[in-house]
Amino acid sequence: MEGKRNIAIGFLTMGVFMAYGFLLIYLRDFAPGKEDWIANYGLGAHFESRLAHVHGNLFAFLNILVGYLLLRFKDDLTNVKTISWLSLIGLLMPLGILAEIYLGAPPIFVLLGAIAMTTSVIWLGVSFFKMKTIK
Repeated sequence: MEGKRNIAIGFLTMGVFMAYGFLLIYLRDFAPGKEDWIANYGLGAHFESRLAHVHGNLFAFLNILVGYLLLRFKDDLTNVKTISWLSLIGLLMPLGILAEIYLGAPPIFVLLGAIAMTTSVIWLGVSFFKMKTIK
């Protein structure tokens, strides 16, 4: 199961953040009051929304990649389940940015997600270094 869930959730998350990108394009180019949106493009919520879009797609892709590698090398790697869950928890980072923007949530979710994703990537890298051979 580990790996498969990362791939499925990764693709679904990527689809959501790609659609969010279309919303950002609409707000910048077509929405009423787009001039104000463009004027504030690099500030506050506008900047944060772009961070969420970019990190959402990056972290979704990382989940797809981590999931594939965990499935492919599950018999040769240790701590597969932990790495899988840390990678999924990493999605809290871009979701936390959106929660900050739209719900006024505290940044704790951003920090937890960033730490979890970073830990999963480093742990997977170390696990590959410790592997005897790649089949």
